[in-house]
Amino acid sequence: MILRCIIVEDEPLAQERLVEYVRRSPLLELAATFDNAPEAFAFLQTNDTDLVFLDIKLGGWSGLEMLETRAVKSKVILTTAYQEHAARAYELDVADYLVKPFTFERFVQAVDRVLDRLRSGRAGTRDFIFVKTELRLERIFLADILAIEGQRDYRRIHTASKRIMTLQTFGEFERQIAPDVICRVHKSYMVALDKIDTVEQGRITIGDLTIPISETYRDRFFALIGHRGRPIR
Repeated sequence: MILRCIIVEDEPLAQERLVEYVRRSPLLELAATFDNAPEAFAFLQTNDTDLVFLDIKLGGWSGLEMLETRAVKSKVILTTAYQEHAARAYELDVADYLVKPFTFERFVQAVDRVLDRLRSGRAGTRDFIFVKTELRLERIFLADILAIEGQRDYRRIHTASKRIMTLQTFGEFERQIAPDVICRVHKSYMVALDKIDTVEQGRITIGDLTIPISETYRDRFFALIGHRGRPIR
């Protein structure tokens, strides 16, 4: 699957880097670049586009204001130097939120997330994943997962009945599982949103597990659980 995309970015160096990243990806086809939201919006009304790389801070009409029209039907990856807009961004159902400066590897991860969304939308969402453990692949139902914990080179998958060790990376899990099902909340943890018992003083409790929420993932987490303002520290 090749994604037809546009870039909306008013900083020349940032736009140049995005163009380079898009051209390095065999999964993307660049249709156009824009330095303002109105021209990009007009283009989207008359041209088939799968994906928009959209800066938040644009001269005049902002990227968020463009999304708030609800007229943008393409998948959107927001690119910004500001983390504080993450909560509003996820309320607007963006596919990912890239904070500048971001690496090519993080860019690829965001594109993979868009592809996963599009594929799941066409083929139906799977309710399980396969995880490599020692010499076999083990099927794990997403509904059974409580949390995923990083332990040096390994990841420990906590379920209600057992714990499973794998070398699979957090990045691989994030590409396989939608963030509104199992969400990254710390460099060493992902949690199943529907298994959370309490959130208090920057910690999540799931049964006997106590999991920290790091500042990097805080806004996104609270947006995904529908809680704005972050009064709970």
